[in-house]
Amino acid sequence: MGQAEIGPSRIVALQGAASTVIQDLLGEFAVRLADTGLRVSGVIEGSADKARPCKAMMLRSLDDGRVFSISQDLGPGSLACNLDPEGLALACAAVQQSIISGTDVVILSKFGKQEAAGGGLADAFGAAISAGLPIITAVSPAMMEAWARFAGPFAECVPVDVARGPGWIEAWSDRRVTSRYARDMIGAQRERIGMG
Repeated sequence: MGQAEIGPSRIVALQGAASTVIQDLLGEFAVRLADTGLRVSGVIEGSADKARPCKAMMLRSLDDGRVFSISQDLGPGSLACNLDPEGLALACAAVQQSIISGTDVVILSKFGKQEAAGGGLADAFGAAISAGLPIITAVSPAMMEAWARFAGPFAECVPVDVARGPGWIEAWSDRRVTSRYARDMIGAQRERIGMG
C-alpha cells in the first residue's frame, strides 16, 4: 500500500457512503484494530429500533459495549429534532474517561452539527487531539467547512472505497500508533540510561 493511499494525518474522516455504511465500517475497524492488540476507545452510532431508525438513535461504547440513547421521545406528532443532548454528554464523558485511563486509537461516530457548535462529542475530539491520539471519524460534505476549522491541518478525508481496501486500516494504524510506541520506548530508554 502506497504512502499516498494512507496519508500523513493522525485524524481520518471517512466520506462517500451512507451513514449506516460508515458506522458499520467504523465498527469493523474497531474489531480489526483490537485484534492487533490495540486498545480502542470511542463510540459508534446505531439504531435501537430498525423500524424507526431516526427515532431510536444510540451510541455504543467500543470500550465496554454500553449503550447511550441519544434520542428522546417527543410524541407521535412532533416534527422537531429528537436528539437527546444528555445522552450525547454521557457518551462524550465516557470517551473522555477512556482517554484518561489509556487508549491507543479513538473512533468517534461523526463530526456533525452538534460538534461544530461545541457540543455533542466535541470535547471527546478535543481530548483525543490533546492526547496526540489517532482518531477515525466521519464527516458529511455539508460539515466540511466547520470540520476544517475544527481539525485544521491535522486531518484528512478518506473515501470509504479507499478505507475498505485490503489492509488499509492496519497500515494506517501501523503508521499512526506504532510510531508513537517507538517514540515512547526510545524516550523511556534514554531516561533509564540518564540521557533524558
